[in-house]
Amino acid sequence: MSMSDQPSQPPQSADDEIDLGRLFGLLLDHKWLIIAITALFSIAGVIYALLATPVFRADALVQVESKAGGNPLEDVRAMFGEETKAEAELGILRSRLVLGRAVDQERLDIIVTPKRLPVVGEFLVRRGVERPDFSNGSFNSSVWAGEALNVGELQVEPPLQGQAFTLIAGEANNYHLYLDEEPLGEGHIGQNAAFLGGQVQLRIAEIQAAPGAEFTLVQRPRLEAINSLRGAFTVSQQGRDSGLFDLALSDPDPQRAQRALNAISQVYLTQNVQRQSAEAEQSLEFLEEQTPEVQAQLREAEDALNTYRTQQDSVDLSLETQSVLERLVNLENQLNELEFAETDISRRFSPSHPTYAALLEKKQQLERERQRLNERVGDLPETQQQILRMTRDVEVTQAIYVQLLNKIQEMNIVRASTVGSVRILDSAVVQRHPVAPKKPLIVVLATLLGGMLAVGLVLVRGMLRRGVESPEQIEEIGLPVYATVPLSEEQQKLIKRVKHRSDKHGSNISSGVLADLAPADTSIEALRSLRTSLHFAMLEAGNNRLVITGPSPSIGKSFISINLAAVCAQAGQKVLVVDADMRKGHIHHAFGAQSEGGLSELLSGKATLDEVVRQGNQQGLSYIARGSAPPNPSELLLNQRFSEFLEQASQRFDLVVIDTPPILAVTDAAVVGKQCGTTLMVVRFQLNPIKELQIAQRRLETAGVTTKGTILNAMEKKAATSYGYGYYNYSYK
Repeated sequence: MSMSDQPSQPPQSADDEIDLGRLFGLLLDHKWLIIAITALFSIAGVIYALLATPVFRADALVQVESKAGGNPLEDVRAMFGEETKAEAELGILRSRLVLGRAVDQERLDIIVTPKRLPVVGEFLVRRGVERPDFSNGSFNSSVWAGEALNVGELQVEPPLQGQAFTLIAGEANNYHLYLDEEPLGEGHIGQNAAFLGGQVQLRIAEIQAAPGAEFTLVQRPRLEAINSLRGAFTVSQQGRDSGLFDLALSDPDPQRAQRALNAISQVYLTQNVQRQSAEAEQSLEFLEEQTPEVQAQLREAEDALNTYRTQQDSVDLSLETQSVLERLVNLENQLNELEFAETDISRRFSPSHPTYAALLEKKQQLERERQRLNERVGDLPETQQQILRMTRDVEVTQAIYVQLLNKIQEMNIVRASTVGSVRILDSAVVQRHPVAPKKPLIVVLATLLGGMLAVGLVLVRGMLRRGVESPEQIEEIGLPVYATVPLSEEQQKLIKRVKHRSDKHGSNISSGVLADLAPADTSIEALRSLRTSLHFAMLEAGNNRLVITGPSPSIGKSFISINLAAVCAQAGQKVLVVDADMRKGHIHHAFGAQSEGGLSELLSGKATLDEVVRQGNQQGLSYIARGSAPPNPSELLLNQRFSEFLEQASQRFDLVVIDTPPILAVTDAAVVGKQCGTTLMVVRFQLNPIKELQIAQRRLETAGVTTKGTILNAMEKKAATSYGYGYYNYSYK
């Protein structure tokens, strides 16, 4: 197969390609929109940063020592690697035990919220703005700078906890209490008051506010208050195993943050001292229970040894036996130490715990060594064995007894001087500047967000609204472009907005003929070029009738029809402009006339051709308005009178320009185009996509109308087209 015989690949659609140059041009074209949206977000960020309630941070420093240093049993625990873990202390600090006591001490379950002016109230109070003299209405009920409410006591039964009570300051040191706008009663400052049958107990210590000022009182459930405090409280350790803990609490009220954090520190310190004291008390109780028993065992052992020596006539121990005795006594003392430690550890750990398991292993090792020594004792003479056992019992029991007495004295000292293992190094202090909101960061983020949203909006609109941007795009689908008409600023001044009864959104109409008012305008020059092109194009046509249509409304069909007719008339031709849009046609507005007495009256037989033809603003230009809006425009165009009218107009005028409705909206353009030799389609720059143009062309072809070419209207010099397809237009003066 030759190269010429191979099927050609269809060109890739422009809609499927990503044109980076066009996207960059879109951003340049909409730079002011992007700047405006970004500035709006930036201003919103500044306003939010100024109006947002600042949050302050209080911090404190606490040290947890590795051990208290006073409990004699700590030495035994340290032998097996038992230490106070940082995780345990962190858990204690965040426990309901500590936080709950802090909530109770500082009454953090009571929330007093003053009523402020909407939006700006808190901002004005932070700026120290006091109550104005003219205050009334919402100003009177609001709480201003320097005004406050001090609640001495608030006790609410559980069913009503969490409910918001409204307190309004009154005259003569009294106040009124409301629940859901229902009055509960009146109270006096400094006196206990009961409401709702005693379910609410309230005592107001002080009200520093003008009569009418409103406050909201809420007593939260204790658990809710603890959880709220835990959410605002943070604690962390400095380094690994340093024993230094950083405590921090965030709150909009700096004084409340400082008081609450100091309360947490003091509660943590107090519970630590109480825990150490309770531990010493338990150890002392255990030692005092063992002392009488050990004393009785010592007495029995001494009596038994003395009795045996008397019976055996004072038997002495050999050197070997004395050595074995010393080792046995030493082992027994160590085992007794482990017994004390096991008694204490067994109250806190199970036998599977590593600390407990290590103690049991040590104990078994000592017992095995004692067993070996006992086997050596069995090789001694009977008398030596008996004396050794009795002497061992006496010395071991005596050592235990002395050890118990010493430990009792030590524990008494520990109990009397317990200081705990916690020290508050730094009390709570509130930082001078708030930690939130971070105003510069908020403004920067708001600006970035606005910029990104603006860029995204422009790009998405540009990608979704892919209207025709160059003549090349139209020519790619096989339609020639007869003219590229630039957007006229002078024409924009002639545009007026008119809203008909049947039109929900209204329409733009021209209040003059641009070719008369600004004949040197670039758009009129483009229409003169179109006039030349049409002269040759219509030579092959069957008649002198030209249909101007388009795919959609508001693309400038009437502008092209009127001004093209005007420039043709300026060239010496007799031109007739016919407004065939009997629904919403507005050609008559350009000539300053009314629509009545036009095409609809002609086609319905109510007027003759001479009666409906009107003289334009210049020699050789005539026009026919649309007439009164009929109920059946398409049927009138199919009438024989319309064909007769076209024949008469063609004979009396050199050129007949017919402005029709959009082809994708109604079929009128197809009906008119069937009887006209030339049909041109108007396409508006960046409004009508290529697919819409193709559909309009197929619809005309289905009705037997061939589209001669197109007119690209309202062309603008934009960066999107300059970077994409290019735009060339010059003025010559």
